[in-house]
Amino acid sequence: MLEAAIVRNKYPEETVRRILDVAEELFMTKGYEHTTMADIVNGLGGLTKGAVYHHFKSKEDIYEAVFERANAPMVEACDKIMRDRSLTGLQKIRALEEASAAGPSAEMWVAMKPDPDPIKNARMLAREYQDLLETAHTYIEPAIREGIEDGSISCELPRETAEVLLLIANLWMVPLYNPVSSPEEFARRVRVFESVSRALGVELTDANAGGLAAIEDAWSPFVDGSEEGEGHIET
Repeated sequence: MLEAAIVRNKYPEETVRRILDVAEELFMTKGYEHTTMADIVNGLGGLTKGAVYHHFKSKEDIYEAVFERANAPMVEACDKIMRDRSLTGLQKIRALEEASAAGPSAEMWVAMKPDPDPIKNARMLAREYQDLLETAHTYIEPAIREGIEDGSISCELPRETAEVLLLIANLWMVPLYNPVSSPEEFARRVRVFESVSRALGVELTDANAGGLAAIEDAWSPFVDGSEEGEGHIET
């Protein structure tokens, strides 16, 4: 026990990387709900339970860290978009949308299969809510304000608009915590989201890109009755 603690303290980053590597593999193969902390410890080959709990207090903590690590390149891409002075505010929002849809979240969620019930996984929902507000304030609100200045966006309440758009898109439109039964139902949600964003002065739909195609592609595996290779949902 003492020796393991010494190794852990000497190479904490390596220990965390090992834990996340093993946990991600288990989540992707067994599913989140069917993976236990014991499974993770057993997969670490000699690392003690105490060493794991020193870094992560629960399976939920590990799950969040796995996603944060996987999303790091997407966050870097979003930061780059925000620094790009050649883009208008509206173009930045559309680019952020595409970068987010191209990230690993949807694919990982499909493979890990966490229970979407917001009561059973209340912590996930609460964390998602907090992260969405932080994202709204860090990326979407500044982009909206830039759009107001450059004339690409007409919006009276940039902060509230940023919050509403992300909450609707991620907690209602995409079928994470609010499953859909058919592609048609998902298409209706997409149309409503487009209408809301337009009414708030943010024209997310790019006519040349066929609407919110990136979001449709990313989340189509969640739609019951959809088939691989079916293409975009008509909106």
